[in-house]
Amino acid sequence: MKFTKMHGLGNDYVYVDGSTERVNDPVELARVISDRNTGVGSDGLILIHPSTSADVRMEMYNADGSRSEMCGNGIRCVAKYAVDHGLVVGPSLRIETDAGVKAVECQLTGGRVAAVRVNMGPPSLSAAAVGVAGGLAGDRSPGDASRPAGVTNAPLVIDGVTYTVTCVSMGNPHAVIFVDDLESIALETVGPRIEHAPEFPQRINAHFVRVDSPTHVTMRTWERGSGVTRACGTGACAVCVAGVVTERLQRKITATLPGGDLELEWSADGDVYMTGPAVEVFTGIWPD
Repeated sequence: MKFTKMHGLGNDYVYVDGSTERVNDPVELARVISDRNTGVGSDGLILIHPSTSADVRMEMYNADGSRSEMCGNGIRCVAKYAVDHGLVVGPSLRIETDAGVKAVECQLTGGRVAAVRVNMGPPSLSAAAVGVAGGLAGDRSPGDASRPAGVTNAPLVIDGVTYTVTCVSMGNPHAVIFVDDLESIALETVGPRIEHAPEFPQRINAHFVRVDSPTHVTMRTWERGSGVTRACGTGACAVCVAGVVTERLQRKITATLPGGDLELEWSADGDVYMTGPAVEVFTGIWPD
């Protein structure tokens, strides 16, 4: 089976072209191929299929084999693969995901895709969309009495420590926690505890964020099903939204992640736009 290793800001996945390759058990393949000691090494597996409702379809699995609805860094790489490998004619295309069809615009350098701007669609702040169980509630979004209260500035107790969380769905669930001292967070310890907290029966992505200015944040991420990653595109979008509704950030920001920067904008049209790089690392053959 031919595969391609790609990454967006170090958030790396193994990509398989479903138009030419057949994957019988993607759950098991995701587990073994993602292993960084005995496999290719990645944060998960993404299959690129033909689509009846868009140009291509993206099917995503985390490193533990669990299915995920959406990946912001992953969809940029899907766009790059589709255009660079001639599956579609760019620079504009539509990609079907489990979180809906996303419109993307590729930015080319030397005839190849270097960066991608994605319309990630509208966020949701409702507890139901995020998948929050009863017992966790926060303030109604400032200035918008019509918006569901959801989980905004809500107390979440983990191992006796209370964290103030704002939850956002970008088609997948995110818990955003603003902190003053980002480096003091023991992410490898608290990340999985938040992911598997009883308040989140479907599990959740956890992000710790330091506000550097109204237009800039620095963040660290624990991804559901993958652990600590160098970047999370949907998470950065969620951070932008959470910063606006808690009156910490403007609607257009730069997010600095361990792997680099993403540009985010929660536009007046209600959609969140994300711009960042996409890089092809190598191709190979995986034994069937």
